[in-house]
Amino acid sequence: MTQTDRTVVPEDSSDPAGRPARPSTPARADWRDWRRGWILAVLAVLVALLLGLHASLPNEFGNLGSLLETFLPWFGLAVPVLLLLALLRRSATALSAVLLPAIVWLNLFGGLLTDKSTGKGDFTVLTHNVAADNADPAGTVRLLNGSGAQIVALEELAGAALPAYTKGLAATYPYHAVEGTVGLWSKYPLADVSVVDIRIGWTRAFRATVTTPEGPLAVYVAHLPSVRVKFDAGFTAGQRDVSAQALGNAIQAEPLKKVLLLGDLNGTVNDRSLAPVTSQLRSAQGAAGDGFGFSWPAAFPMARIDQILSKGGLRPTDSWVLPRDGSDHLAVAAAYRY
Repeated sequence: MTQTDRTVVPEDSSDPAGRPARPSTPARADWRDWRRGWILAVLAVLVALLLGLHASLPNEFGNLGSLLETFLPWFGLAVPVLLLLALLRRSATALSAVLLPAIVWLNLFGGLLTDKSTGKGDFTVLTHNVAADNADPAGTVRLLNGSGAQIVALEELAGAALPAYTKGLAATYPYHAVEGTVGLWSKYPLADVSVVDIRIGWTRAFRATVTTPEGPLAVYVAHLPSVRVKFDAGFTAGQRDVSAQALGNAIQAEPLKKVLLLGDLNGTVNDRSLAPVTSQLRSAQGAAGDGFGFSWPAAFPMARIDQILSKGGLRPTDSWVLPRDGSDHLAVAAAYRY
């Protein structure tokens, strides 16, 4: 054999056993590569910070803090979105970061996902913004009469529809009081009805003493001014905030120990601007029942702005939302032990 007939075999063409070497392949994505997914991780941390430090977000510009707090539970939707993107990105970094907003959200709202009902109460209360443009007040009357509530507060009572409610509820609720555009219907006697000035120029709040079989209650009915979200002004809630302070002052001066507040507060219990009221009272929705109890808008509820709040040892045993009627709000109810 001549030199030109020789076959030169590369030294690395086979392993020691004589088998051919495997062709090289591109490196596959590795979950251990912590360099991927940093943008997703930063987004997850930002969501966690917004949830956990929402009270620190300033309200000076367009009431941005109050706006965020109104819809705060919905920020939890960012968690499954970020989780899906982290899985698609195959990023251990992003997956680890997604745990942060998940934990913060569960700490804030996880308790609302479990049923905290503790049985039948001594009495049931209900509040409903019936809407001035309600096209079916008769349907609303049927809803209220069939609710099983002993005490019913109504807001946004328009003049033309008021006789329909007065007449339609009379058989079930023999006692009632109406002041301005808010009213109270009760199976128990009412006394000491007096207007509460919430500084808007007309009557949208009052208090009454309700004598239940277990004892007297101070019941406040209120409809705080509406809020708006405007592109040029942000979350316009200044008038509502003034009214919340006036209502809070009246409740603080209440001589009776056991107090209920029923009404449309045009804000959630997370909204810091309602602190003059919510710092004194306990929400039935957070303490009993299950779910978020969103009440507005009725077509697709996104926030609980219709509230049932109490103090003085009243213990909520259940809370729930009633079916939709002709209003743009859903009625909410709660059972209490005296």
